Amino acid sequence: MAELTYDKKFTPSSVGAMLGFFGVHIAALGAFFTGVSTADIVVCVTLYWVRIFAIGAGYHRYFSHRSFKTGRVFQFILGFLAQSTAQSGLIWWASKHRDHHRYSDTPKDMHSPRQYGFWFSHMGWIWNNEAQEANYDNVQDLTRYPELVWLDNNRFLPAIILGIAVFVLFGWSGLWFGFFFSTVLVYHSTFTINSLSHVWGKQRYLTGDDSRNNPVLAVLTMGEGWHNNHHYFMSSTRQGFRWYEWDPTYYILKMLSWVGVVWDLKEPPRHVLAGERKLSSELKDRVAAQLAATFCADTLTDSVRARLTRSGVAVDEFKRNLAARIDRGRDAIQHFELPELPELPSVDEVRARAHKMFARSPSMDDIVLRARLMLSEAVSTRLATPA
Repeated sequence: MAELTYDKKFTPSSVGAMLGFFGVHIAALGAFFTGVSTADIVVCVTLYWVRIFAIGAGYHRYFSHRSFKTGRVFQFILGFLAQSTAQSGLIWWASKHRDHHRYSDTPKDMHSPRQYGFWFSHMGWIWNNEAQEANYDNVQDLTRYPELVWLDNNRFLPAIILGIAVFVLFGWSGLWFGFFFSTVLVYHSTFTINSLSHVWGKQRYLTGDDSRNNPVLAVLTMGEGWHNNHHYFMSSTRQGFRWYEWDPTYYILKMLSWVGVVWDLKEPPRHVLAGERKLSSELKDRVAAQLAATFCADTLTDSVRARLTRSGVAVDEFKRNLAARIDRGRDAIQHFELPELPELPSVDEVRARAHKMFARSPSMDDIVLRARLMLSEAVSTRLATPA
């Protein structure tokens, strides 16, 4: 197993992040002492939906994926509204999200329930020192705008301004319930895409990770819950690929395009919608490794070694011949065969398991062959170790 990138130990330097995060939750409880008016409920609901839109359209679809275009004024407005959620700076957010896609569900993905468990992927990363470090080299398209850099450097200022405005207009109850409670709701609705969307739902497309489509989360996040669609074709403005997949963030952006506020909205092409997009070699290797890991290489090796012993074949000589075949197999994987390894699962057996594990893909045959090659490499490596 690869070494994990993030430890989950509490450190004193993370106290500030922890106090800030839980402080927002505690502040929301102030509504029990002031009561909640109809106006407070309207403020809470309004701020929730406006800021959920800003997260999805701004932080995610625009700043992270550049899935549409707009002018500098509206991009600043999107950034300001998104940062009013107190979810750090827009450039930091985009950098971390691009890393999430690059390393999805690997040890370098701080949002992976597979690697770090549900609670760390949902919110534990907030007070993890390593997880807070961002690589700004992958967001140079954003750092060239001084106004966006200023926003990122003053990441909590928009939230403070909004909180003060709500207090002035609606008093303490408006602040506790309208601002703080809606902020808590936005927090956890957003975080479910990191956590629940990699655990709960269905996979339509093979993406090499655990991303899933979830209609419930799509409703809560204005369309962000179509997470498997998004991981399959991340540059699309539209994330609900089917007509029945609720994606109001896209609908609003589409209407804004009619009046020229945004433009060049990217749509998934037909071959993507049909699931006919071929995977990169790197991604095929990742999926093949997952498939190969479901077979016990130690058991296969023991069986091979036992057969060689019975037949009087030298293990070292066999291993050299096998290694030579593996080298040739890497160069022409579609022609790779191992007639001297009857213990290895057949192509049909590996393919049957792949169909149970993964969504369909035109790259599946290649993945199956790569998985068998990985299994043979694992056996070859283990043969060098005395029984």
